[in-house]
Amino acid sequence: FLMERKTHVKINRKEIMLAKLRRSCSCTPQKLKNFLMDFFPVLRWLPKYRCKEYIWGDVMSGLVIGIILVPQAIAYSLLAGLKPIYSLYTSFFANIIYFLMGTSRHVSVGIFSLISLMVGQVVDRELLLAGFDLNDDALPASGDGSLQNDNLSNITAFNLTVAGINAECGKDNDYSSWFVFFFLLLFPQVLMGIFRLGFVSMYLSESVLDGFATGASLTILTAQVKYLIGIKIPRSQGHGMLVITWINIFRNISQANLCDVITSAICIVVLVTAKELGDRYKHKLKFPLPTELVVIVVATLVSHYGKLNEVYASSVSGAIPTGFIPPKVPEFNLMLRVALDALPLAIVSFVFTVSLSEMFAKKYAYTIRANQEMFAVGFCNIIPSFFHSFATSAALAKTLVKTSTGCQTQISGVISAMVVLLVLLFLAPLFYSLQKCVLACIIIVSLRGALRKFRDVPARYRVNKADTLVWVVTMSASALVSTEIGLLVGIVFSMLCIIVRTQRPRTALLGQIQDTSFYEDDSEYENLSTVPKVKIFRFEAPLYYANRNYFLKSLYRLTNLDPNLEAARRKKYEKKEKQHLKKGNHRTANGLGIGETTVQLVPKQIDFQALVIDCSSISFLDTTGVNTLKEILKDYKNLNISILLACCNPSVIDSLKKGGYFGKDFGCMQEMLFYSIHNAVLFAKDQK
Repeated sequence: FLMERKTHVKINRKEIMLAKLRRSCSCTPQKLKNFLMDFFPVLRWLPKYRCKEYIWGDVMSGLVIGIILVPQAIAYSLLAGLKPIYSLYTSFFANIIYFLMGTSRHVSVGIFSLISLMVGQVVDRELLLAGFDLNDDALPASGDGSLQNDNLSNITAFNLTVAGINAECGKDNDYSSWFVFFFLLLFPQVLMGIFRLGFVSMYLSESVLDGFATGASLTILTAQVKYLIGIKIPRSQGHGMLVITWINIFRNISQANLCDVITSAICIVVLVTAKELGDRYKHKLKFPLPTELVVIVVATLVSHYGKLNEVYASSVSGAIPTGFIPPKVPEFNLMLRVALDALPLAIVSFVFTVSLSEMFAKKYAYTIRANQEMFAVGFCNIIPSFFHSFATSAALAKTLVKTSTGCQTQISGVISAMVVLLVLLFLAPLFYSLQKCVLACIIIVSLRGALRKFRDVPARYRVNKADTLVWVVTMSASALVSTEIGLLVGIVFSMLCIIVRTQRPRTALLGQIQDTSFYEDDSEYENLSTVPKVKIFRFEAPLYYANRNYFLKSLYRLTNLDPNLEAARRKKYEKKEKQHLKKGNHRTANGLGIGETTVQLVPKQIDFQALVIDCSSISFLDTTGVNTLKEILKDYKNLNISILLACCNPSVIDSLKKGGYFGKDFGCMQEMLFYSIHNAVLFAKDQK
């Protein structure tokens, strides 16, 4: 009967798999419709849009975010090493595409300081390799040089899955170039979406992300100091950029521009004061104050009519063209050089977007799809790359502003894109006289949230020392080495901490809470009673090859008995006794009679006859773990000590069965496995 049933189950499973395969390979109108609606979530929610209920909040939040986007876009162009017009392009296209493909109703996708910094580092590297001066005010000698500057900048960003091209001359590409072009274009974000690799975001813990953001914020702050005080030093490249930049700043501090210093001081005071007041009275304000826009407008007017550039040599933004530059394809030779830089940038962009999406989806009781978010962010970078845009990601500050101003859906993103479009088409040239020190002030003040993480270190340390160490290591590596290396170091170090925790977990002997059926660590709690002739051992980690030796050492140390050494000692003693008996000596080596030998064979340190292993914290066993339990079962059995397992989960029980721990027919299973520690203790007492 059992054989027939097993065969029947196998046939059913085979049929089910074939049916699933046929369904997945078929193409029907309904499947095509579902695919389109999954790929473009806007087709699902837009027909159900509650206009009267949602429209006012979406329009209001869209206008506010659009007003905030304009100064931030111009400011973050300094970080990316590109012209301000490219930041405006990025903000416009990202909002439109995410409206079509995103699953979050609230996140604001566009320019992000960390992403802009990472793009800028690659742009600077490529320009330096091409022989150009990294001084912001140094202009190329010819039109071709200017073209190369733009082309390198945008091609670098493009290959990061995130960027744009500013090629002013076109080339016909053969089919192989197009193939490589689209492969690099899809790699890595969209490719990860195709293979459903959205789970990779789980490997970036909160400590890693916070440490990375804080370390990168220190790098961003350092990069903006030269604009604050108006000195001209080249942008540092390679590892240790933060230290090298500060050395150059102090070497050239005497060249500080007094006009820029005064302007920076005024702007920072105004911005910080407005931010603090906004945070204090945010519940009373219907929408946040557009302080950045006011500062930019006033500073531009003062700079223009005061002729600060001509009179005091204050560095300004320069000409910002209007309209859209015709789309172009990048040059293949530049793509290959920067393709490897795509991976860390794409991961950071995706993880920040998904983290924010999940946070606000949980807050407002709806769900998002991580793999679709990967597609959305990927295409927010791929499609705009033809139109001279660079890296995009979700940003926490703008997302918080969106939710606080009544955002309900991504209609607000379309409204923000329209505001940016207005600037692109008509208002961009008005920012010609805007001082770069004002933009640097906006960037620095926007870093307040990340820099405040230093205040949380003591509280973080009290909660979890290991997570604090991960934060410190990631932050230090991101700031002192480089952002990409810092992220990699953080991920690797975080995983090493997890491995170390499982390699050397907590172990304990348990005592019974008086007059109850519960057992706890006798080193952590007082007034616990020991169970006579029974030891209860807890191991708080999976048992696998990496911690096998630690498991055995901890067990032997806490029970004060190594069965192998005890067995060897007994064999040695028995050998001596036999030698004495052969010689006809009726006294043993210890001067005892033969009748007293049996007593001597039982060591004084063995004060228990049963060992209960609490497996409640053992989540899984590998082959080594099963063999380890079989080994101690055999070793302790030789000393007449029984091994009882308690609180095993189904996975552990299944591994033990497959590993032959209970024997071939599982006949002894009921005497070796118990659902609770108390049941095992009661069984051990009965056996005695």
